[in-house]
Amino acid sequence: MTTTATGYTAGDFAVRRHAAPTSVGERERILEDPVFGQRFTDHMAIAEWSAGSGWHDLRVEPMGPLPLHPASAVLHYGQEIFEGLKVYRHPDGRLVTFRPEMNARRMARSAERLALPVPPESLFLSAVDALLAQDAEWVPARPGASLYLRPFVIASEAFLGVRPAKQALFGVIASPAGAYFSGASEGVSLWLSTDFSRAGRGGTGAAKCGGNYAASLAAQREAEAHGCAQVLFTDAETHTWVEEAGSMNIFFAFADGSIVTPPAEGTILEGVTRDSALALAADLGHRVEERPVSVDEWARAAADGTLVEVFATGTAAVVTPIARLVSPERVIETPTAGFGPIAARLRDELTGMQFGTVPDRFGWLRQVGRAPAA
Repeated sequence: MTTTATGYTAGDFAVRRHAAPTSVGERERILEDPVFGQRFTDHMAIAEWSAGSGWHDLRVEPMGPLPLHPASAVLHYGQEIFEGLKVYRHPDGRLVTFRPEMNARRMARSAERLALPVPPESLFLSAVDALLAQDAEWVPARPGASLYLRPFVIASEAFLGVRPAKQALFGVIASPAGAYFSGASEGVSLWLSTDFSRAGRGGTGAAKCGGNYAASLAAQREAEAHGCAQVLFTDAETHTWVEEAGSMNIFFAFADGSIVTPPAEGTILEGVTRDSALALAADLGHRVEERPVSVDEWARAAADGTLVEVFATGTAAVVTPIARLVSPERVIETPTAGFGPIAARLRDELTGMQFGTVPDRFGWLRQVGRAPAA
């Protein structure tokens, strides 16, 4: 398969429809109460890459196991990356994604860091379109629910040896999603990890790769043992500076109306929701700042009243209030319980744009497929 001057389109994907797709009744039952990441749509989009042929064999086929050799590089050397974005159904029936170009560009950066082939932006977006052309009925219509997309690239060459693979596979799968954290409106608790680090300077912290998440699981297990929903990771060198709240970016809102988040300087994943929250907050009149924040500053500001809200952002949870930070030495309570006015406004504006109840004044939405008939 070769590309045109304008890149790939959904029409470049050959389609093999599922011979026995999920029944309408079963699909409706799943969509009534979708559990994040548990059930999947009937199809997946796939493209293959080789060093000699580039991207080829673009197709949409029934969801199912991938044929991988036991010596595939992804299984032995962890050469893989992924993304996460959602498809929303608007009141008029349109299907839209939220800033998918940013996901495509972040995947390109992740691919460069993991020495994988870079899926062109047009291939990324066209794969989404091609998959949704078959599985549009899987996008929930109920408020707050969406269809979560998981694009990924894995090294599929069968060999044992430490070098970049010469064969890879790009895919997109989809799963209907409801709320990521149950009861999150009251705020989640974070466990301060001092024995584990998520990333170090020069590492893969800015890439969205599975190794980062696998390395966080021991800390997550520790957090759950202490009654916390997520981990607060600090810098690997001194364990002084706030970095990420589990798989989310963290924000601090102060009494003077300013909003601060740690800078993304190689150890923090640059979230699409993070970038959107920064732009939206500035548009709403807040002074926004990306600067280091220490755990000690967090404690002092919470104690003296200058800190009023703490919240985290991410694709899955959008905006989640942080109720407290827990460590063996102390507990830092957030002065505002649950959603404060700043976090609530950001959440309402972002989700309103995503679900079509608030005007998209930034041009962040991309329509998927054809518009519904008038």
